Amino acid sequence: MLRIFCVSAALLALAGCVAHPRPYADDATVAAVSYSDPGPKTLTLYTMVNNRTGAGGHSSLMINASERVIFDPAGSFYSTVVPERNDVLFGVTPAVERAYRSSHARSTHHVVVQTIEVTPEQAEIAYQLALKDGPVPQAYCAKATSGLLQQVPGFENIRSTFYPAKLEEQVAQLPGVKTERLYENDSADLQEGLAKNNAKLEALALAASQKTAAEAE
Repeated sequence: MLRIFCVSAALLALAGCVAHPRPYADDATVAAVSYSDPGPKTLTLYTMVNNRTGAGGHSSLMINASERVIFDPAGSFYSTVVPERNDVLFGVTPAVERAYRSSHARSTHHVVVQTIEVTPEQAEIAYQLALKDGPVPQAYCAKATSGLLQQVPGFENIRSTFYPAKLEEQVAQLPGVKTERLYENDSADLQEGLAKNNAKLEALALAASQKTAAEAE
């Protein structure tokens, strides 16, 4: 029993994924915010990295398929205007995507963003896998993300791992991957970043609603 406890504690410390209960968005709510990006179909791996130790803190995957979603297994991101169902975030517009990565980038962590262009078929397979995969237990973010990727044709060589940094290293070896790194020097408190970006998204949603109402008059 002690050994099991120690292993579990180590996984939590290393992976850093902490699941928080979220409302299960109904079909109407999800449909209302559905967003399809006009660009090429892509898979984007996010890895949150500790600036001091270089250890990975979280893994997640944005999937640009028939609609764009973020598979955020055991993730902390929330917004009152971004519906979530079983660790999948819906309505991932450019503004939501910016809020997502900015919320995680702070004085203690930066975000590695690795994007790979894929076929529509590959993207749709990843999308369907994400919809049926969650919810994911704590500390299983990299495990769930690597497990999803290795089921997508062309990504079979991705090895299952509990470690976000190990998954990042594997994806870095894939042909055609484009990598960005986002650094921000704001508060180390993740909750502050989440609240700040949620406020921005709420303001954008309100402005859009007011514009629509004015145009309808």
